[in-house]
Amino acid sequence: MGNTQRKAPKRNDGRIIIHFDYDCFYASVCEAENPALKSLPLAVQQKQIIVTCNYEARRRGLHKLQLIKEARKVCPDVIIVLGEDLTRFRDASKRLYNFLREFSWSQKAERLGFDEVFMDVTDMIQYNVDILNLNNLPNSFFHLSRSDPTVGFSYDASNIFGHAYPASAPSPPLSPPVSTPPSPQSSIADVLHLRLALGSHLAQHLRHELEEQRGYTCTVGISTSKLLAKLVGNINKPKAQTTLVPPYESKPCNEGEIVGEESNVIAFIDTHDIGRIPNIGFKLAQKIRLHVLGRSADFDAGLVYGGTKEKVTVRDVRLFPGMGSDLLEKILGGPGAPKGIGGKVWGLVNGVDDTDVGKARSVPRQISIEDSYIRLDTMEEVMKELRMLSRNLIRRMHMDLLDHENEDEDLITLEGDPAKTEQSASSRFQKRWMAHPRTLRLTTRPRPPLNPDGTRSRTFNRISRSSPMPNFILDLTENVDSLTEKLIHEALLPLFRKLHPEKSGWNLSLVNVAATNMAEVATADGKDGGGRDIGRMFRKQESVLKEWKIEDRDVAPDDPDDSEDDNNVFRTDSPQLSNAEKGSREPLRGYSRNGSEDLMQFTQDSYLEDAEWENEEDDAGVGNSCKVCGALMPDFAMVAHERFHSIGG
Repeated sequence: MGNTQRKAPKRNDGRIIIHFDYDCFYASVCEAENPALKSLPLAVQQKQIIVTCNYEARRRGLHKLQLIKEARKVCPDVIIVLGEDLTRFRDASKRLYNFLREFSWSQKAERLGFDEVFMDVTDMIQYNVDILNLNNLPNSFFHLSRSDPTVGFSYDASNIFGHAYPASAPSPPLSPPVSTPPSPQSSIADVLHLRLALGSHLAQHLRHELEEQRGYTCTVGISTSKLLAKLVGNINKPKAQTTLVPPYESKPCNEGEIVGEESNVIAFIDTHDIGRIPNIGFKLAQKIRLHVLGRSADFDAGLVYGGTKEKVTVRDVRLFPGMGSDLLEKILGGPGAPKGIGGKVWGLVNGVDDTDVGKARSVPRQISIEDSYIRLDTMEEVMKELRMLSRNLIRRMHMDLLDHENEDEDLITLEGDPAKTEQSASSRFQKRWMAHPRTLRLTTRPRPPLNPDGTRSRTFNRISRSSPMPNFILDLTENVDSLTEKLIHEALLPLFRKLHPEKSGWNLSLVNVAATNMAEVATADGKDGGGRDIGRMFRKQESVLKEWKIEDRDVAPDDPDDSEDDNNVFRTDSPQLSNAEKGSREPLRGYSRNGSEDLMQFTQDSYLEDAEWENEEDDAGVGNSCKVCGALMPDFAMVAHERFHSIGG
């Protein structure tokens, strides 16, 4: 029973994942706007606390979560920048994310908060491993493009770039004979070491490009999962990178050996406090500490974010008697807990994390704005905060959910109609929603009442209420302030009264307003998950089909001597003819002038290829030829075409 409980989850180390963590991100954004600040002690303030500071400030004794009053005493010449308006930080984060995403082949690039990005580069690594010259690894070339062999950089594939964990780990002999897939002569650990080595050189190239082209430095971790890549990158900060090297699995001792080979994964993760493991939040960590210690862990009252005085390591949890997925399910399960939470956490404490790196999304899953307070206990204060949060929410929705691109290609300029031409020009920079949030959610965190001894229990419990998002929020003709007032009085106040029906007596430490449950809208190409926008398709029809337009005009009879085309056929796509000639000349003898269908046989193949609404896979290759004239066209057009012939065409 005990052995079954302690059985480690199966590992899958086939991926190579890079984790980027921008150095002092908030401070770096301010430095990018004003490079003169780079050599000065700089801190970013939210409320009365330093949320981050640059390394010059840290060198002088400042640190995160330090009170402003204390920071000024420690470093009187510190430059403090207000950071409560997150707009510039959010914009910078999106620009950096898009920059890194451009290097991805699979588009598996996932942003975590403002300052972290995961990239799954398995496909790029495998491609470059497959084409390695194993006889000359020190003089290798990393290909960043499948189609252009000149795009890339030179590197030494026989060594890992940057730091390695453990630092004393010997590098396996990566010179010949190494082969992939692994041969009996090369162990799985050696092949994984080679793949991680290539991942470390790619990470260094991306770090270099990020600094050279965008002016930001970052700390990077390289491993085979999001969990390990994130944790190992924290070892060497700032402006550095660390690779977790094999072996990733323990091996029993062979005959004649006293000690077997220990897993570097277990040795690495065992030293971490259980609360520092990603995906094990504060509440889960407290439940685990309670079980391991047999009592609640003591809090350090001086810390802002609920740290504990007592450290319970991953090793303490993993080796606790009877510990395993079943016991963790009993400890962590219950109403509201995700199914299989015990197995998930048991995997994490064994260094196993199979969660995928999410693909890049055009719209966020939700937009959430919140703020915390020392005391919020009057309706007047609540209204003030709801107004601020709602205004920021609407601005964020406009920023993240609107298509801001120039839509000149979607506009129709009608020749000979100045009024419609002017109207089309005025709407050149119109915006459109890429997604509609279906749900509005209001969340608060009430502060518990004082205990008899004058202390207050810590709580991180939130309560929420949701309602359908009002349709007026999508009205782009109304200004933000007007929308804000309507949202407060028609939606948020009713939700607040459901959360707190009493008129007074409540004291809030946090308020959150969120737009959730995004429904992506139709696009012209249908590639964003919301189907195809039929309106945009027809607006584009004229420009798409302009090349194939045939105009029926009265012209002088053709000179018989002018018609020497092969087979007496006049082609509108002849490169010798001007656009005017293509539209005015008649077909030569043998072709009656009955309409465009008679000429479609010469251009229909190109039409099907170029028309934007015929690009989806389920439409590929669809079409029939007319039994009368042989013209090729889609099924939906055949009925009208046959009708054309039936009336004498």
